[in-house]
Amino acid sequence: MTQPNSILFVTGRLAAPALEPIVREIGERNQIATEVAVLGINVAALMHVDWVARKLEVPDHVQQVILPGWCQGDLEKLSKKWDVPVLRGPKDLRDLPRWFDKRDQEPPDLSKYDIEILAEINGAPLLKTEELLRLATSYAERGANFIDYGCLPGPVASQVGEHIRELRQAGFRVSIDSFDQQEVEAAVEAGAELILSANSSNLDWITKLETEVVAIPDDFQNLDTFDPILERLEKSGVPYRLDPILEPVGFGFAASLARYYETRRRWPNAEMMMGVGNITELAEVDSAGVNFILAALCQELGIRSVLTTEVINWARESVKEFDLARRMTHYAITEKQLPKHINAGLLSLRDPRVHQLTEEELYELTHQIRDPNYRIFANDDALHLINRDGHFQGNDPFQLFLEAAELGEITPSHAFYLGYELAQAETAKRLGKQYSQDEPLNWGHLTRSEKHLSLKPTFRKSPDSNTSNNSSDIE
Repeated sequence: MTQPNSILFVTGRLAAPALEPIVREIGERNQIATEVAVLGINVAALMHVDWVARKLEVPDHVQQVILPGWCQGDLEKLSKKWDVPVLRGPKDLRDLPRWFDKRDQEPPDLSKYDIEILAEINGAPLLKTEELLRLATSYAERGANFIDYGCLPGPVASQVGEHIRELRQAGFRVSIDSFDQQEVEAAVEAGAELILSANSSNLDWITKLETEVVAIPDDFQNLDTFDPILERLEKSGVPYRLDPILEPVGFGFAASLARYYETRRRWPNAEMMMGVGNITELAEVDSAGVNFILAALCQELGIRSVLTTEVINWARESVKEFDLARRMTHYAITEKQLPKHINAGLLSLRDPRVHQLTEEELYELTHQIRDPNYRIFANDDALHLINRDGHFQGNDPFQLFLEAAELGEITPSHAFYLGYELAQAETAKRLGKQYSQDEPLNWGHLTRSEKHLSLKPTFRKSPDSNTSNNSSDIE
């Protein structure tokens, strides 16, 4: 019996028995009317909007239609045809309850953060102004709040003042990373707002500059050596941030973490900074997870600024990674939620979930396809290449291509297309990522739009069909 204002879930014959109890549970839990429409197709993954428009009748009492996640085409066509909202659900019906609960929710607000990022340009005096500004712009676009001008040991760099004036005129906030008096004084005169770093060796002249400093202990192993430094800074009215110094793994890393905790205990209201590059740059491991853990530590300890850099190749995205991490940890802590299902931007090698067709679904799909266009799927056990001529499966994409080529003509553009897609499928299989034909792999915040449709062969009419739409060839 239908009810007014019902939500209609559309599926194929094969998935209907599994979908119906899920939809019933959704209706009961949310106290809404639900219906399931089973269309004349075995495998829902083969649906196309144009085919659905011809085959589905939507009753007047339906207020929303939800199609399978694999359904291809422009949903706006269906919304206009039936004058109801049409949504594409998840690609795996097992995700439907979670997707349904969140379909109308705004995503978590990750606009807020309270940790500043100082992005260091190493060897800055050696760079031309154009390159300096290019790097600063890149850092700022990926989340940096300060551009840290990193000087070099040795002779005084005479171009410090000029460089920093250029950075300031371009709108960047700048810190100066040097112990040389002439370099620091030139930087401050040119507009630098923060000096890295101050200890007893340079307090005599640094306090006269009346500029905020990052204070470090004279002896990294002994926080008591902070006391005389802070006493002089406070007496001079110079603002400061405390940095007990994060040590690399194998050189006192755990003990240095304990010093950050102890520094916060001793000076509960002091501003603090952490130089995270000693871990991200000096440990041969992908930096995203490292940056998240360090951001979480900073968030919980109230460390409100970090110094990072992007010198080594595996840390080349550290600024953006820390930007995402500081937003996620801020949200998790302020909202008292686990940092899970908030944002997948830091998941690059793995995907949050991977859904694959079952053997039964692949079998049904193989026997339903009647056109020459290839469908590609990646499962844990094998790659699958399917069209009307057969079901080719295996772990060697080159072998799959050769087997397919033996049974049917493949044009050069089609060969290129299949090679590209099989390479993506193989990559997804190897890394444990979701592969969806004609869609880019998800690399988290590194994902880029891949518009190669100009090389994608269009659906061709099969000899025994009067239509070029693949879904109509499989009923």
